[in-house]
Amino acid sequence: MSANKTKMLYKAAGGDTFTQLDGLMEVPEFGGAPEKIDVTTLSDGIKKYVNGIVDMGDLVFKFLYDNSSATSNYRVLRTMQENGETGEFKLTYPDGTGHEFKAQVSVKMDAAAVNGALTFSCTMNLQSEVTVTDPSEE
Repeated sequence: MSANKTKMLYKAAGGDTFTQLDGLMEVPEFGGAPEKIDVTTLSDGIKKYVNGIVDMGDLVFKFLYDNSSATSNYRVLRTMQENGETGEFKLTYPDGTGHEFKAQVSVKMDAAAVNGALTFSCTMNLQSEVTVTDPSEE
């Protein structure tokens, strides 16, 4: 399956509906292995572990830069950062699979080059669990 048609949506502060953030170019790996908690006792012959919490690491999304209006991708995300807002986001893949989460954002302009597209990166620090939705079976 192609990654084309993958979408990032956000819910404005106090809003009820998700709005698409245009210009999404790259999505990070999503998921992670739980950290191991050592529960080995002195009577054990091998080390024993139980699963701890999952650290999904840095979630860095790349966007094509647009700052042409109040609803442009760069301005929406930069405003969330400046206001210290925790945003609600929904990432959807072409088959309908979705990841919904809350995050605080940090925006930075990417390096620019001759004959290159102007882009920016948005790092999302999770503030909630990630809810996964499966595609509908129709």
